[in-house]
Amino acid sequence: MNDEYDPLREARLEVRHLTIDDIVAIRQLHHRCFPSIDSYTEQHLESHLTLFAEGQIGVELDGVLVATSSSLIVDAEEYAGWHTYEEVSGKDTLSTHDPEGDVLYGIDMAVDPAVRGMRLSRRIYDARKRLCRRLNLRGMLIAGRLPGYHTHADAMTPHEYVARAVDKEIEDPVILAQLSNGFVVQEVLPDYLPSDAESMGHAVLMRWTNPHYAPRGRRRVGRVRVAAVQYQMRPIESFDEFCSQCRFYLETAAEYRCDFLLFPELLTNQLLALVEKGRPAAGARALDGYTKRYVEFFNRMAIKYNVNVVAGSHLTVEDDKLYNIAYLFHRNGRIDKQYKLHITPAEKRWWGVQAGSSVEVFETDRGRISIAICYDVEFPEYARRARELGARMLFVPFNTDLRSGYFRVRTCAAARCIENHMYAVIAGPVGNLPHVDGTDIHYAQAAILTPSDIQFARDGITEEAQPGDEVMVMGELDLGLLRRTERTSTVRPWIDRRRDLYRVEWGGGEGA
Repeated sequence: MNDEYDPLREARLEVRHLTIDDIVAIRQLHHRCFPSIDSYTEQHLESHLTLFAEGQIGVELDGVLVATSSSLIVDAEEYAGWHTYEEVSGKDTLSTHDPEGDVLYGIDMAVDPAVRGMRLSRRIYDARKRLCRRLNLRGMLIAGRLPGYHTHADAMTPHEYVARAVDKEIEDPVILAQLSNGFVVQEVLPDYLPSDAESMGHAVLMRWTNPHYAPRGRRRVGRVRVAAVQYQMRPIESFDEFCSQCRFYLETAAEYRCDFLLFPELLTNQLLALVEKGRPAAGARALDGYTKRYVEFFNRMAIKYNVNVVAGSHLTVEDDKLYNIAYLFHRNGRIDKQYKLHITPAEKRWWGVQAGSSVEVFETDRGRISIAICYDVEFPEYARRARELGARMLFVPFNTDLRSGYFRVRTCAAARCIENHMYAVIAGPVGNLPHVDGTDIHYAQAAILTPSDIQFARDGITEEAQPGDEVMVMGELDLGLLRRTERTSTVRPWIDRRRDLYRVEWGGGEGA
């Protein structure tokens, strides 16, 4: 190592973002820096890079990685008081990263012992400060180690140790370095990292304030008004009649200033009465003939009525394959799609529907959302992935014929809320289409669901419809409450997952 860092040789130093190719080098560096503390696993580091690549910063000297750091964005209010490393880091995964948060939280920094004294940590802090300025964050939080405390533990409390270190009566390299980088002490965190023997588990929470922060330039989403349509499947004679029925709900949602409007799965199956009779599979493919008109109609309506519309789902042919696709029409005119990933036996048998391959999370003007089409919500891995990618609202368009089928969807949607500390909005059709094979009867009860705890609606239900009625349910989702209660709820299934025992690995498409 000493030959590699000969100070007499001309060196090339680069501060850069870390990549997947650095994972082995990162783990080796951590082992050299902290031999008594377990390093991140490869899966942990992959999660860091997936969830917040900008926050993973390293320093390369002569082509060798000699310093690394990891950070995430959080809500300052949530971590202003006592907390642990496991809580803020999501047990090493950075699953707690909140793109809508207001401060950068540095959870890790490692500098190779062979090059200490070259002010590499300061370069990383400067890069973090630039990131705070660019993202218009209030500032930065760090929980600094107290590496010298174990030699003073018999004589003083950690609070006394920190106070004396700040006054420079005790030489603590970490506190000294943070003070020189503009940080101020906020408070001592007992039992922050129990495995840190030198610090005896303690840490000091310190804060740097971004002098360039502009409050008006940053807006956190608070309350979101959502509506779900319990849509009546009735015989129609034209596409215009279909549009007229949908337009009624769009107008109503606009009158009540809704942010999102959800229609049921297979909404356009109502149009099957208009296609040529034949085999069910041929009829399903014939629906694709309405795709252009369906997309143009909802795109125009979302803009006109100023509401983001999850327009149920529509059977669409792409590359000669039939997919069940949920379309999201943003009120600014953008269009996104979520392909159904899990295909029911009936969909395969009746229509020959093919499966998609990627869980998508969509950035909207009211936060990140995901769409789980009916059967997809019955697979917990789906919502887990959406939550990992930042979704706090799950929209579930469904289409069920019997009460038992409906309750599978309803029960699983409620479970996804509890497991992932998120909201779910579900909507399905009612009524009958007597002459349409494979989609002739319908049973539904639209609902808006929450986590199940004291701070939320009774029984975890914000609002629900009466089964069988043609109606629209409406309610408000408090994203601020969701953020505030993530760590303080009676139970915390999202935070308390045993990632050391189990994990979900995703393949498939880019979004997955």
